[in-house]
Parts: sequence; structure tokens; C-alpha cells
Amino acid sequence: MSFSENLEQRWLLGIPQMDDTHREFAQLVDGFAEIDANDRDAFTERYQQLFRHTAEHFQNEDRLMCDSGFFATAMHKGEHERVLGEMARMGGYLQRGQVKMVRDYVLEHLPGWFEQHAATMDSALAGHLKNRNVNVNELTQPQTAQE
Repeated sequence: MSFSENLEQRWLLGIPQMDDTHREFAQLVDGFAEIDANDRDAFTERYQQLFRHTAEHFQNEDRLMCDSGFFATAMHKGEHERVLGEMARMGGYLQRGQVKMVRDYVLEHLPGWFEQHAATMDSALAGHLKNRNVNVNELTQPQTAQE
């Protein structure tokens, strides 16, 4: 079963914006299985996409937590920072040609990490948002400069 299929069956949270972002993440991860491990350029391009998507994903969740007064914001944001740091280090390995190591990280480590993260931290955030009847659409809109 692919990571995306597993997500659909087990890890949806009932917050459409979060669920859609998680689907996109899973689809990006699943796409690595289709890339020839010897095609460093294609792999690097996909990894950069995954990194940008994950950074934006985490920024949106961080904003949701801060704006809604989530009780575990510091811990959850800390986990986001840790994973982005880990992904940045993997990007460095990729630049040095260690495609197999990064491929294993993406296909073997990230899905397991995500499942744990979704089951604990993200489900707690989703529950908080539901309990407070937070309009997630308003909180996930990009910030505009005040005139």
C-alpha cells in the first residue's frame, strides 16, 4: 500500500486544509518511488519540491497554532523545526551525490515520522481547532501588509 493510500485510510483529521496539505505531502513522497535512483537531477528537483512544500505546510500549521492559541504550540513548532533541519541536512547529502541515502530517508523514514506526527501532534491540533470552532480558512490566508 502506498503512503497516500495509507493516509486516506488512517490519517485524515477532518480539517480539509490540513488533510489536503497532508495528501499533497504523501503524493510527493510516493513520487520518489517512480524516479530512477540514477537520475540525480530528477531526484534533486523532486526533493526541492518536497522541501518547499513541507516548509510551507509547517508555516501554515504554525500560524494556525499561534492564531488559535493552541496549548502545545512550542512543542509542535519545535518538531517542525527539527524535521526541516533534518531535511536540509539530507539536501546537503544529496548535493554531494548521496542519492540512495536521501531516497531511503524519504521513502523509509518520512512516512513513519509523518504517521506518528499526524496521530499525535496534528490530531491534537485538529481537535483543538474543532473544539474552538476555528474558521481555518480565515487563519490560513496569507498575511497582507497593513497600509
